[in-house]
Amino acid sequence: MIDSIALLLTALLFGGMTLYSFGFAAFVFSALPVETASPLLRRAFPHFYLFVLGVSGASGVFFAFKDWLSAAVMFGVFATTVLARQILMPAINAATDSGTKRRFKLLHTLSVLTTLGHIILAAWVLLRTI
Repeated sequence: MIDSIALLLTALLFGGMTLYSFGFAAFVFSALPVETASPLLRRAFPHFYLFVLGVSGASGVFFAFKDWLSAAVMFGVFATTVLARQILMPAINAATDSGTKRRFKLLHTLSVLTTLGHIILAAWVLLRTI
């Protein structure tokens, strides 16, 4: 039962991150002008990161009872999300506010790669446990 909960949490994490990254964010930019879309996503990202923190942390706890490698991966996602939320996101916002486009592009790329890495890691954990 514990391993089933861990698997379901990881599936929720994978699906939620994928939907947010490739569905919601892309939709917002296609449906709204940039002047509206950017502030909307800026307000949504802290909630996205809280979702990733909660679900990856819970998944790691449940995996810790049966599969230490999957638990370590989920705790790694958790730890790097803390860094992304507390350090990277404020730096991206500061670059946006100051108009330093090159810095914004670099930090945003790092954010995208981090999230893509999290999605890949969640997929890997799913595939190795099914």
